[in-house]
Amino acid sequence: MAILSIKPGQRFRLPDWHINSYLLSSNAEQQRDASHQIRQECRILRNETNNQTIWDEHDNQTRLSERIDSVDRWKEILDKCLTDIDAEIDAMTQMKEAAERALQAKNLPLDVAIECLTLRESRRDIDVVKDFAEDELHKEVEVIDCAKEALQQKIREVFEQLCLLQEARQQLNSDHRGKMEALEIDRVCLSLNVHSPNISLKVNPTHIPNGSCTIQQWDEYSHYNKDRAEAERKASADLREATALTIAEVQYGLTDEVHQLEATIATLKQKLAQSQDALDALYKHLARIQADIACKSNSLLLDNKCLDTRRKLTVPAEKFVPESPVYLSILLLSPRLSSCSILQMFIKCLLDGRLLHRTLFPSRGTHGNLASSGRHCICGSPLWY
Repeated sequence: MAILSIKPGQRFRLPDWHINSYLLSSNAEQQRDASHQIRQECRILRNETNNQTIWDEHDNQTRLSERIDSVDRWKEILDKCLTDIDAEIDAMTQMKEAAERALQAKNLPLDVAIECLTLRESRRDIDVVKDFAEDELHKEVEVIDCAKEALQQKIREVFEQLCLLQEARQQLNSDHRGKMEALEIDRVCLSLNVHSPNISLKVNPTHIPNGSCTIQQWDEYSHYNKDRAEAERKASADLREATALTIAEVQYGLTDEVHQLEATIATLKQKLAQSQDALDALYKHLARIQADIACKSNSLLLDNKCLDTRRKLTVPAEKFVPESPVYLSILLLSPRLSSCSILQMFIKCLLDGRLLHRTLFPSRGTHGNLASSGRHCICGSPLWY
């Protein structure tokens, strides 16, 4: 016969079982609702974060594009300024070389004018006269000195302006290099995305380095370099025009100087013609005097022969010695003697003959009259004074 076994322990009632099942079901439902709420909140947060990230990335891309456009615009402006200032530096250098050539070209005319004045100082006696030609030469020297001084002043100003242009160009070049580096960095940043390689976490990425400037300061610095370069370029253009005008004025002054030189040359030619005419007249006088001296020498020779013949009447033959003057051989118009020497010797011959005639024939004055007439002829010659 079977025996009924009873499990030891507490026995629950049916309502307790229903209550326990309801509690478990309610708890599970609450947990499921809380989990669903959390899951929905996470989905919302993820969506919001995703959207915010996308919009932030879009905004950053837009800002980088605008920044690249701004830097590129400044780079183009600086490129144009550099091109203009390089062209201005080349033009100023050429103008400086032209002014130096013009200054160098003034040395030869100045040397010629000074040499002319120096040569004219070697004149003698009454010919050392301050005439129109000398006044024109002094004016020429003064004009050339003024032109050289003006050109030297312009060359100094051009050199100083070239230094300022070089300094402005260095500032522009430095700013241009900075713009190029910034443009390259911004373009690299613009090309980055979530799929780009070699992207890692950076510590404190929003840290601003020391010495950084604001966008306003950056823009003002570029504006200052641009305005300074344009101001220096404008001043250089004005100075270049002034230098060209100075060279033209100097050239025009030298044109006037050429006219003055032509007038001076004409005056010198006139003086030369006058001197040549005076020299020709002196040569003609000299020829007449030499011809007169030849005639007088012949007459004196004949008179001396007559005197020797008359002396034979008073002097014994064994004591007679001809006394022809020694000057007759000299009065043959030797080319080695000057006209003054010939005149002096001729006068001495006349005087000796006159004294000898007076000694032998004190009562007759034919020879004395001849000597007087000869001396009168010589004294009446234009060469006497």
